[in-house]
Amino acid sequence: MPTYHVEMMEGRTLEQKKKLVAELTRVSVEVLAVKPESVDVIITDIKRENWATGGKLWSEPRD
Repeated sequence: MPTYHVEMMEGRTLEQKKKLVAELTRVSVEVLAVKPESVDVIITDIKRENWATGGKLWSEPRD
């Protein structure tokens, strides 16, 4: 049973998340030859203030 943990900054719509989950499941069925019911996807929304790249929080103004 494949399980995918997806971490991304908050702000995606429910429709975007539904599409992502559907596509991850579809590709897993195709590539791994598993049943859709065996694919788990866990989405974690992370606040911009809790994510940093290059030493700078995403909640700070970007250049």
